[in-house]
Amino acid sequence: MSQRKRQLSLSVFVQLYGTHAHAWRQPGVRAGGTPSLAEWVKIVQTLERGKFDFAFFADFVGNGGDEVNTIERRPRGGGFEPLTLTAALASFSKNIGLVATVNTNFNEPYNLARRLASIDHLTNGRSGWNVVSSLSEGAEKSFGVAQPLDHAGRYERAAEFIDVSKKLWDSWDDDAFDYASKESGVFLEGKRGHPVHHQGKHFQVDALLDIARPIQGYPVFFQAGNSDAGREFAAQYAEVIYAAAQTIEAAQAFYSDVKGRLAKYGREPDDLKVTPGLFYFIGASRQEAQEKYDSFLQAVDLSGKRNLMGVDVSAYPLDGPLPENIPEPVNGRGRWQQVVALARRENLTIRELILRFATVQGHRIVIGTPDDIADQLADWFHNGAADGFNLKPALLPSSLDDFVNLVVPQLQRRGIFRTEYEGTTLREHLGLHRPPNANALKAIKAA
Repeated sequence: MSQRKRQLSLSVFVQLYGTHAHAWRQPGVRAGGTPSLAEWVKIVQTLERGKFDFAFFADFVGNGGDEVNTIERRPRGGGFEPLTLTAALASFSKNIGLVATVNTNFNEPYNLARRLASIDHLTNGRSGWNVVSSLSEGAEKSFGVAQPLDHAGRYERAAEFIDVSKKLWDSWDDDAFDYASKESGVFLEGKRGHPVHHQGKHFQVDALLDIARPIQGYPVFFQAGNSDAGREFAAQYAEVIYAAAQTIEAAQAFYSDVKGRLAKYGREPDDLKVTPGLFYFIGASRQEAQEKYDSFLQAVDLSGKRNLMGVDVSAYPLDGPLPENIPEPVNGRGRWQQVVALARRENLTIRELILRFATVQGHRIVIGTPDDIADQLADWFHNGAADGFNLKPALLPSSLDDFVNLVVPQLQRRGIFRTEYEGTTLREHLGLHRPPNANALKAIKAA
């Protein structure tokens, strides 16, 4: 891939209503009801108008049968299954990357490799896979997981899952289906196929994938993880990492650490894009922006069961400190360690932690005019803290419309964000190379 000027990557963490936990309670929001494809189409087309790299669809799969009382006040899910949604959005979009979250605990490499290859062809090379290995209690109950893997075991399974998926995508040469001959009756030459014979700890696969190699070679690999295990996994496999940091110093430390791990896997620093999550509140003045932020704080519901980054803190005094030796959550250990460090450093109460941390999932918050917001993004981009940002609009579609209409032009004027798409695939948007077929590389080395 030819060298190009480094530019900011922008994406959006797309959730029903918005990414603030209480967006559904805001005025003008159509809360409830069945999911509507038209709403997602409108959001994705807004992102294309703003020249964003990709739309990121999370997935919180699995609600235990005893979670009704929690969901009745804090809705989870309610949207489409991500892979199904990205396939549907393919025909309503042309340029925007479509990234689906798929959990490695509840799938098998063959069926997922087949589906992701299909979506990459349906989108003409715009697919991405957010690799998730978390395992909530609700998911365990939903899928009947009697003996769940521990934290290290889940990462181990996820690593083998990716390795097998790559082998399956490489089971056909890039041009394997391009030489069908009606005259000879040969649809394809057997030498262009590379059967997968995998006997591993978690998976046993003996197969050829029944679809051509993806347009991008592989879909772009995404991963979110702040723990040491998550960072190491990202250094080996991820091409975009979705991170959390509230200060530029924390972001710089994360950026330097995770990129510093790439060399041991034969990778270059630019092979992994670091994109912290970002909440933002935009106003014509700083006061107006602050008032928008305050209105969301006032909407936070602190009644009933109180959850702080996956830990139930309902039994503790709301205006008391975070207790010592409180158990760590099974998932999101890196984020939890950030919570504890912040609580101890600033002597915050549980109420203050929920308002400052849990409602924005530990991500940075920028508040101000469009010019203020653009300056702050540029600061992190230019000073080794981020390659881009995964935006978390508090309210959809209004918060997203504001960013596209008001902040994007400011970033373009600063020369750090595109005015037009220069490529057609998600890899081209991100400046990532297209991986060659591993079997072709073996043949070259053997020659």
